[in-house]
Amino acid sequence: MLTAQQALDHLLSHAKAVEQSEDVPMQAALGRVLAKSVNSLVDVPPLDNTSMDGYAVRCADTATPGQILRIAQRIPAGSVGTPLEPGTAARIFTGAPVPTGADAVVMQEDCVTPEGVSDQVQVNIAPTQGQWIRPRGEDLTAGKTALVAGTFLRPQELGVAASAGLTHLNVKRRVKVAAFFTGDELALPGEPLKPGGIYNSNRDTLLACLKSLGCDATDLGIVPDRLDATKQALRQASKDHDLIITSGGVSVGEEDHIKPAVTAEGRLDLWQIAIKPGKPLAFGAVRKSEKPEDGEAWFIGLPGNPVSSFVTFLLFVRPFILKLQGRDVGPMQSYPMRADFDWLKADRRNEFLRVKLNDQGGLDLFPNQSSGVLTSASWGDGLVDCPPGQPIKSGDLVKYIPFNALLA
Repeated sequence: MLTAQQALDHLLSHAKAVEQSEDVPMQAALGRVLAKSVNSLVDVPPLDNTSMDGYAVRCADTATPGQILRIAQRIPAGSVGTPLEPGTAARIFTGAPVPTGADAVVMQEDCVTPEGVSDQVQVNIAPTQGQWIRPRGEDLTAGKTALVAGTFLRPQELGVAASAGLTHLNVKRRVKVAAFFTGDELALPGEPLKPGGIYNSNRDTLLACLKSLGCDATDLGIVPDRLDATKQALRQASKDHDLIITSGGVSVGEEDHIKPAVTAEGRLDLWQIAIKPGKPLAFGAVRKSEKPEDGEAWFIGLPGNPVSSFVTFLLFVRPFILKLQGRDVGPMQSYPMRADFDWLKADRRNEFLRVKLNDQGGLDLFPNQSSGVLTSASWGDGLVDCPPGQPIKSGDLVKYIPFNALLA
């Protein structure tokens, strides 16, 4: 069996970013990946402006603290003043352009208006040149790159694009993912449960994960535990999708048909990983047609147990999708944290334990780490990456991976 890192490296070595892109309005670009770098249409800010309420002055006029200057003009944000004459000051407000001739702004807390005199100000400090002035183009320069291709567009990136004067962005098309779920025991919530039946939690968990990543997800429903039905579902899923994911049917029992079905409809080149939960994970590809030139859809088969399915999605499917989207796939975000629990029954596999931050700055362990107990993932806020054969004692530093780093 491959290690988790070996398996991830194998998957990522095959993933290539989708090539197609489209122009979308700014508010439709959230959560997408920029396909083409964009340049700013304007300087930001467009003129030197003040970052404080106060008075625009000449440093030569205020070299000695206590100088009294005549207030020659008032400049609110959105207005442009006249050139500042020697021996005068301009009352100015945050964001307003600094008038020509002024080379510093003194904030109002460092100034006093003489009692009974409305057109004079006493400047009580000697300002330095450029004080509280934001120079033209400090943030963006017209004609220069504002955002580079491959950028994942969060709210702050949309703000940068808007400040650059842009209305539309060219983004990668959404990755198209088909999902289906195998198991004759499965039923959808709202349906009556037959004897031995269970509700299909993986459907809502995995589809929600796909949507949180900005994928165009197609739900192909529950597929019967038959080889012919599994093959038919794979053929249907491969036609218009970049990736097929399944849950269930990836073990080695007589009712597990994923492996022979994928082998018949394409190829399978990864099977089983030395992790817990999530040992039975499959990776390969399914032909889109009998014509080689039509290409393949990637295939990732996840375990059927709900925690195993969720954890393997986060560890393997998510980074694979990020690369298909054209996003940067860096090292998994993790932090050294103190374990406030004992885990003495070390497994020979790499374990991922469901934990929760406590008020003392440590980690608590969910008492039942079974791969069928999905409430452990709902209760927890992250995973502990426990290396093979390594027990954990209370007080040990462990590798903590927060869920919020794995769900976006």
